[in-house]
Amino acid sequence: MIQVNINEEELKEIYIKMVEERLTELEAETFFLNSKQLQKFIGMSWNSITTHLMSDPTFPAIRLGHKHLFPRYEVEQYMKKYYQEVRDSGGDIIKYKRK
Repeated sequence: MIQVNINEEELKEIYIKMVEERLTELEAETFFLNSKQLQKFIGMSWNSITTHLMSDPTFPAIRLGHKHLFPRYEVEQYMKKYYQEVRDSGGDIIKYKRK
């Protein structure tokens, strides 16, 4: 006779980890971000985004009616450049002035 013991707590942890990994994969496959997703993606409030990023005409965004859409890959590239520019000018976003 074969006996199988299942640790339900361990099984639950494995399941949650697999679901989280899949959600991360799905998020990475998303082409456009909406405003809420953008806030989460770059870790800034909507007020900070509009004040410090969207005031730049080169910030990658398009409008769909009253909604803004942001291409994930272009935002990522923009933020890498923006990060370096802010760091090079003293590291304070509030004090940073675009050239």
